[in-house]
Amino acid sequence: MRIKRPAGGVIGAASRGALLGVLSLTMALPPLTGLRAETAPGKPLSAIQWLSNSVTRPVAPKPVQPLQPDSALPAPVATSVLRKGPALDAVGLLPVKTTGFPRDLWGKTPTDTLVRLIRGEDLNTLPALQKLFTEMMLAEVDAPDDSTGSGKLLLARVDRLLDLGALDQAQALLQQAGTDRPDIFRRWFDVALLLGDENRACAEMKAQPDVAPTFPARIFCLARNGDWNAAALTLHTAQALGFVKGEQAELLQRFLDPAAQEDADPLPPPQRPSPLVFRMMEAIGEPMSTNTLPVAFAQADLRENIGWKSQLDAAERLARTGAIPANRLWLLYRLHQPAASGGVWDRVARVHVLDDALRRGNLGAVEMALPEAWTSFREAKLEVPFAQIYAEKLAKLRLGGKAGQVAFDVAMLSKNYESLSKKLPVTTRREAFLASIARGQPDAALAPDSMGAAIAAAFATPAPVLQSMANLADNQQLGASILEAMGRITDGAKGDVGGVTVGLALLLKVGLVDVARRTALQLMLIDRRG
Repeated sequence: MRIKRPAGGVIGAASRGALLGVLSLTMALPPLTGLRAETAPGKPLSAIQWLSNSVTRPVAPKPVQPLQPDSALPAPVATSVLRKGPALDAVGLLPVKTTGFPRDLWGKTPTDTLVRLIRGEDLNTLPALQKLFTEMMLAEVDAPDDSTGSGKLLLARVDRLLDLGALDQAQALLQQAGTDRPDIFRRWFDVALLLGDENRACAEMKAQPDVAPTFPARIFCLARNGDWNAAALTLHTAQALGFVKGEQAELLQRFLDPAAQEDADPLPPPQRPSPLVFRMMEAIGEPMSTNTLPVAFAQADLRENIGWKSQLDAAERLARTGAIPANRLWLLYRLHQPAASGGVWDRVARVHVLDDALRRGNLGAVEMALPEAWTSFREAKLEVPFAQIYAEKLAKLRLGGKAGQVAFDVAMLSKNYESLSKKLPVTTRREAFLASIARGQPDAALAPDSMGAAIAAAFATPAPVLQSMANLADNQQLGASILEAMGRITDGAKGDVGGVTVGLALLLKVGLVDVARRTALQLMLIDRRG
């Protein structure tokens, strides 16, 4: 998308009036950082590192001076804003009847401890644990006992949803909390930009009297609303006052008048672009690939004006984290025939071949297509989405050989793993062990390796739960104990199988039986060591 400024540079009287609003912001504006920033190599950025600097921080109120004992003046009156609806940390989307979590999920755990646990959770984990974590972030439960109403826990939950690329869910959570606070609006604004809803974002910014936009956000929204003269005046003022300079000033200048810069060299790619910078780079005709950006940016590539290949790459990234359903990815696979070979094109081709074989009911063709398709989707770490699409269809066929083994594995990764474990024939010792997990009674005698033995131990009686984790669960700190268990299992999947045992045992202890079984099956069938 390219936005062009109307011809002519005359600033009208109405636009001059905008200068007063601009100057009123300058005392509160923090210095703006440039487009470049250092990033720790190999470490993915968290949401709080890439959010746009779109609104100013509120100025702290001056402390009230105590009155002298002999003063005749009335005592100062403390005031605070009354919020409608639940406390910020209690805002959620999924009710108790949906999640099964008790209302006191967070209970006595200090808010700061919960924030640390949530921000420290490794999201490169098994799909079952990603799903559990997402549900916890969206759960409509009571705020922690020590909650002060600051919304600290809410913001931590939103930021982790952003780290998963779950923008629709994060946006709904923020909308329910209310966007009148700068720290909440900042996140809502960026989500809207990545989802392609910048007009709504700018309209909301204009409608929020308590949200003061920084110069780049104000310039962007003035231009989006068609007030190019006011946008240009605002940029000139910001440059004169030293609030916008360097690469940031160059980007804003090109954004307002790209035609004037047609012969200029392309801007150097920002190392850490915010959603605002990302959208302006797109507007000047220098769009950035989202493949190396945080997964939240992949949502921008799902828009209809984006090329099919980019949509496919983005949808695969988001399906891996559970941010979008498998059906949405498969709709893209099935949209066209592959345009080339290798990578995502091979998966498109194999979906078409497998779909065709299933549609024709050609058993031989399915037996030929399924193993190759499964190998391709395992390499892409899309085993669970594949199972969600094909498990039930494959279970209805009498597949033999390698295809039969694949169909069994696919069934064990589906939502109906238990019923399918009783329906499908068991032909190997390994399959017998998987079936015993699916039924909730892993047979240690059938465990094929140390991971299997660790899983079987977790389901044994009595359960080997670490006392410290058990104490958390028993002392009205259920959420903290679940987060600890998830961390242990994730570490265990990468080598420390002892963590698998205690983590699964804790999930079973607190009643998350389905999650524990699903996680155990994925530990056996999915490699998440890296």
